[in-house]
Amino acid sequence: MINVYKAVGRVPPEGARVGVKVSTGEPGGHNFLNPLLVKDFVDSLNGTIIENNVAYEGPRHQTDTHREAARQHGWYNIKNGVDILDADGDFEIEIPKSRHLKHNICGSHMKNYDFLVVLTHFKGHAMGGFGGAFKNMAIGLGSTRGKSYIHSGGKAAEDLLTILAPQDIFLESMTEAVYGILNFFKKETLGDQAIHISVMSKMSIDCDCDYNPADPKLKDIGILASVDPVALDKACVDLVFNSPDPGKADLEKRITEKHGLRTIEYAAELGLGSLEYKLIDIDELDL
Repeated sequence: MINVYKAVGRVPPEGARVGVKVSTGEPGGHNFLNPLLVKDFVDSLNGTIIENNVAYEGPRHQTDTHREAARQHGWYNIKNGVDILDADGDFEIEIPKSRHLKHNICGSHMKNYDFLVVLTHFKGHAMGGFGGAFKNMAIGLGSTRGKSYIHSGGKAAEDLLTILAPQDIFLESMTEAVYGILNFFKKETLGDQAIHISVMSKMSIDCDCDYNPADPKLKDIGILASVDPVALDKACVDLVFNSPDPGKADLEKRITEKHGLRTIEYAAELGLGSLEYKLIDIDELDL
């Protein structure tokens, strides 16, 4: 993971406060990233694991029980521990261009960070088709209210997932939320202050927010990273679709049935990245 990060070549400025967005995992789940896999990497950046409370009932809906769940999963073994970004409320951030959302709603502690590492466990998702970098930013960096707002397609922030938008509007709303986040981490003198890393292992058709996820059938593929989240998500999806492993069938079906690619197709339309990419094996580089 550290070598993949180094290969990308985008590093935080000296003294930058680094937030590392992961899913700390729903209690009962067992496919989320292992903190031991990422500890050395996160600690090398003096990074803090960042999360928000979820919008459904359960232990991660309230800050105190969310912290306890993260502790039980081992995330407090990382030096700076876990920051629940909406523990003290949320705030609205501007979206430069959108069809559905008037703004994005993120945890107030996000203001405390200068550089964003989007550390994603790539897998399926019951609503989005797949959980990649875009889902990790859009839903993961949304506060409880923000998550509801995205799921409703900009209709309601207070109803906790009782109002759900049509599928493609939901997917486009996720993209617009990410547009706001990437714009938030764009500094006038420094440029984009974000990097995206996706781990393709334990790829169940279900999200790490599921307390009883299906067991993975697809063999692990590896770790990918980029400064372009559109290219990264597209590469991960392509690696699933093009895999010779017959275990890909369920995940491929879920992505297709949920129109999962619409998220990044719309992102490319908005200029957030490219659907074209080149895969470079780090073994070919002198690190």
